[in-house]
Amino acid sequence: MSELIVNKVAESGIISFDIETYYPKEELKIFDLKDYLFMGLILKEKDYRAALLTTDWEQYANKYVGITCTADAIIPMWAYMLATSYLQPVAKEIIFGDEKKIIETVLVKQLEQVNPEEFVDKRVVIKGCGELPMPEAAYIAITNKLRPVAKSIMYGEPCSTVPIYKKK
Repeated sequence: MSELIVNKVAESGIISFDIETYYPKEELKIFDLKDYLFMGLILKEKDYRAALLTTDWEQYANKYVGITCTADAIIPMWAYMLATSYLQPVAKEIIFGDEKKIIETVLVKQLEQVNPEEFVDKRVVIKGCGELPMPEAAYIAITNKLRPVAKSIMYGEPCSTVPIYKKK
């Protein structure tokens, strides 16, 4: 009366793709221009340039850095460019935006490096549940990458999926 238990998911040939493995592992830093505003309202070029000269740029070394201004102020474009010129020699990468934007940008760049040839005519499940919040852009990027080559794309877990695409 002993029935052999068969793992149908394992035998299905479905490849589980976990976007979380491409999540940035390096420390993220924010360079906030609000700290350089006069009275929290305006940016004075002379004061800003002087403050940048005394900034400890090593705190941004080998990190993904987001440049933003969290104050409700009009920031001239050159101010972002000037900060970038100081950050570029030390930071791993510089992105305009907050921490969420850094994660999204880096994650999409990492997903662009995925070799689509590994998924030719394969059934792929893009993992839906995880420990980290994934930006929607990551799911769009991997779907764009895999759709031309995969036999099918699903979302969720191998035991419970939502069909996204199936090659005819």
